[in-house]
Amino acid sequence: MLKRKKEGYKAGASSLLKSSGADQGTLAQIMSGYSKLLIDDPVRPFKEENLEQIGNDVDYGILQALDGTWVSYNANYNKSVNKPSLASGIHTTIMPSPGTNSGTIPGKFSFDCEEYIEKLTFSLVPGGVRNRGGASELFCGAVKYEQTIKSVNKAAEQGPLKYTPIHEENGMYLWLSDVYNHAATEESIKRDRGIHAFSEEDFKLYGYKGEYRNEPLVQVSTDENNKKYILLSELAAGQEYFEIIPAQELKPGAGVDGPYFIPDYSISRSGVIPHGSTVTLLGDIQPNGDSYLINGAPQFPYGDAAWQTDHLAISRTMGGAGASPSNPINLDQPAPAWVQDTLTDENDPGSNKIYTQRILADELYPYSVRPDLRLRDTLSGQQVSNYVFVQLSSKMKTGAQGGILNVPFVNRFVPTVEVDMSMWIETVIEDGKEILQLQYEQIVFFEFDFGNDGGTTSWPHIQVNTLRKIADIPADQRRVIEEQFPE
Repeated sequence: MLKRKKEGYKAGASSLLKSSGADQGTLAQIMSGYSKLLIDDPVRPFKEENLEQIGNDVDYGILQALDGTWVSYNANYNKSVNKPSLASGIHTTIMPSPGTNSGTIPGKFSFDCEEYIEKLTFSLVPGGVRNRGGASELFCGAVKYEQTIKSVNKAAEQGPLKYTPIHEENGMYLWLSDVYNHAATEESIKRDRGIHAFSEEDFKLYGYKGEYRNEPLVQVSTDENNKKYILLSELAAGQEYFEIIPAQELKPGAGVDGPYFIPDYSISRSGVIPHGSTVTLLGDIQPNGDSYLINGAPQFPYGDAAWQTDHLAISRTMGGAGASPSNPINLDQPAPAWVQDTLTDENDPGSNKIYTQRILADELYPYSVRPDLRLRDTLSGQQVSNYVFVQLSSKMKTGAQGGILNVPFVNRFVPTVEVDMSMWIETVIEDGKEILQLQYEQIVFFEFDFGNDGGTTSWPHIQVNTLRKIADIPADQRRVIEEQFPE
């Protein structure tokens, strides 16, 4: 979890920064003073009388930079791509081939690669979201989002140009803002007490005559016929005891000694996807050294180095098109000649090439193979001064875990098992003006059918896009957005 450590900063919606033309640097202001929350950092006590102020001053972290409506921003900087892009987004979809099921011919799949335009709206939820956990209180800055995506490859053939809706999603991001210790008080104990003032059972079994026993009793005699119990506070230094009867009530100040909640993430995303899945992703801002604001532009690989299976529409379990990191396909060169060949057992032993041939033969190559190269190519013609890099996942290698819940149909035929998301929030300088730009890569992993050897096959579904606020895109693109996403 990241925590702002500098004094004098007032969080809350009233202090939010605007993205257009801020002289001081929007991202620099937002990220000023953040560092990791550690176990030995001071913990503030929670007081009921401060609840309204705490809610009003909740921190939204880097999420405050997202507030507003973002739309597709298209920049065709890669002149080697034969087909100029019609939109900024690219998505790949792999689905079971018609007629298949997990009990018949394995591994047959259909493949689609489409360009899309998008409208993505973030809105800050006023006031802090309070999560109450007894001795721990967590306040979050909540940001709602709504996403609409339309394919530009499936436009209506007749009448006015109308792109086809292919994805809707809504949900909420949370920034973990403040952790408080909420110790018991006399007032809270009296208000929440749920036991009798005097316990006949305590008197009969242990000889305890007091009211509201708020500390343990300990047995100090081993005589089974005459057991003696005293309060723990009455135990003399070094005196031995043989049995402990736990307390039935809290003492004022209980809980002040912890344990304290130190989460290993700063951001969560909960999303509802109409295909029948709900997802929870957890993650954080990724630093460069000690800095969470990284100078320059995000770096993407070129040439042979771009053959990285974590970002390909071809997973390791799909055979790899006969390539590997040590024997890569250079995605900055035309597709290999065999992509257009008729493949046989002789020129394609093991069927590694024919299995994925259609992905490399797609007209949107190389983006059909590695979609995030579209992000790279968009950045290649820009002056990016700095950025913040966020990574989220439903399945972390260690620590706190997110998750996915699917409806029965999806669970049976195309179970969704993992969602990974990378998001770059960038400062672009154009004509001396600062513009915020949002880029993302989301990879959803399906599992359906299996390999010839019975092994599980992982099918990546990838979405990438570049977005800007609608005021910061060219007039011709703005006109398309307004036509396709009417208010």
